[in-house]
Amino acid sequence: MVKNSFIPVISQEKEENRGSVEFQVFSFTNKIQRLTSHLELHKKDYLSQRGLRKILGKRQRLLAYLSKKNRVRYKELISQLGIRETKTR
Repeated sequence: MVKNSFIPVISQEKEENRGSVEFQVFSFTNKIQRLTSHLELHKKDYLSQRGLRKILGKRQRLLAYLSKKNRVRYKELISQLGIRETKTR
C-alpha cells in the first residue's frame, strides 16, 4: 500500500470544510493514487479501472467548477497536488 502524503493536510481541515471543493479534490486524489497503485499489480481488474475513470471524471468536473468560480484557489490547489492544468474549451 502506498503511504498517503495528504493525510496531514486533510486532518487539519475542520469539520465544517469537509464539503468544500478543495477537500473533495484532496480525497479524490487520494483514492486515485490508491487505485493506481492497485492497478499496477492487478492489470486485469476491470471494475477498478471503471471506478478509477469515474473518480477521475468527478475530480475533473470539480476542478472545472473551481476554475470558473475562483481561479486563484484553483491554481493553488493544482500546484499543491501536482495536478496538470486541464485544457479549457
